[in-house]
Amino acid sequence: MSWFTLAFFAVLILGGVIAGMLQRRGPLLLMFVLLCVSGLAAMMMGPGVLKSISIGAGILAAAAGISYMVRESLALLLPEGGARLIKTAPLTAVFGMLVIAVYILTAVFAPAIAPYGEAEVVGASFQPADETMLLGGDQLGRDLFSRLIFGARNTVGIALVTTAIAFVIGTLTGLIAASMGGWVDQILGRIVDTLLAIPQLIFALLLLTITGPSVRNLTLVIALLYAPLIFRLARAVAGGIVVMDYIEAARLRGERTWYVIMKEVLPNVTAPLAAEFGLRFCFVFLAISALSFLGLGIQPPTADWGSMVRENATLISFGAITPLIPAAAIALLTVAVNFVVDWMLHISSGLKE
Repeated sequence: MSWFTLAFFAVLILGGVIAGMLQRRGPLLLMFVLLCVSGLAAMMMGPGVLKSISIGAGILAAAAGISYMVRESLALLLPEGGARLIKTAPLTAVFGMLVIAVYILTAVFAPAIAPYGEAEVVGASFQPADETMLLGGDQLGRDLFSRLIFGARNTVGIALVTTAIAFVIGTLTGLIAASMGGWVDQILGRIVDTLLAIPQLIFALLLLTITGPSVRNLTLVIALLYAPLIFRLARAVAGGIVVMDYIEAARLRGERTWYVIMKEVLPNVTAPLAAEFGLRFCFVFLAISALSFLGLGIQPPTADWGSMVRENATLISFGAITPLIPAAAIALLTVAVNFVVDWMLHISSGLKE
């Protein structure tokens, strides 16, 4: 048994003992789980796996430390109301907001950050990483690092626009159906039921095959597929509001239906719809990446993370992790958005720790 293995388990045991003495249940449970998982992994795959576990634990510890530092800094800089709110945020939510901010800055300033153009050929096919090409080259000799940066602008930007369109359509039709009721509600409900009965991926592939895989068609097709889900949520939430006394009072005053929807109903459904926006963004983001991976999404030479995985998938056979980098970028943003949405749902529900 190597000195590293002994030191690894000694640190875990010592950390658990200190957490127990300080009566910190969370860290104690974390040390115990990590000790059990590390022991099983070492027995099944050998002591060498402990180095990978230690690196992963170090990355998680660094992420937690940076998130804590950002939360405390924001608490000092923000006004009293914002500081009180950010102090209640868990480290996972702060980490999610930090990741989202990095993605937004990368997308906005992509031309200034990327060392080369989006479709510029600067090296040989599948050129290994060096000082000029940090992640190497793709199948055409384009810089993968530059395309990864431009992919943030294209993939995230198109997903954001698509989600916004789906939300405008789904929210308005859902509020109209709940507010007007009767035959309007029945017709819109049956249309939504028909669209939801069709498998989304198959329907998207069919429509894109017919219309062609352009950015405009991709945006409209994905928005059409996800608008019915938003319709059902908006209709369900608004259905419990339109029967309230203040809605009836607005109608007795002679207010029009559009006024009731925009001034009375919409402000009271904003919190659940905002949380749903984050969740739907994740699904739209993954759907666009999946369609690009299948060849019917964002078309070359436009950089896109889904198509980058497909174009460089052959490198996996040679032990390269390059195709996994855009996949990891997709996964990281999805996890970050879910962290923030989970915190938003906790706040909107009125639950306390």
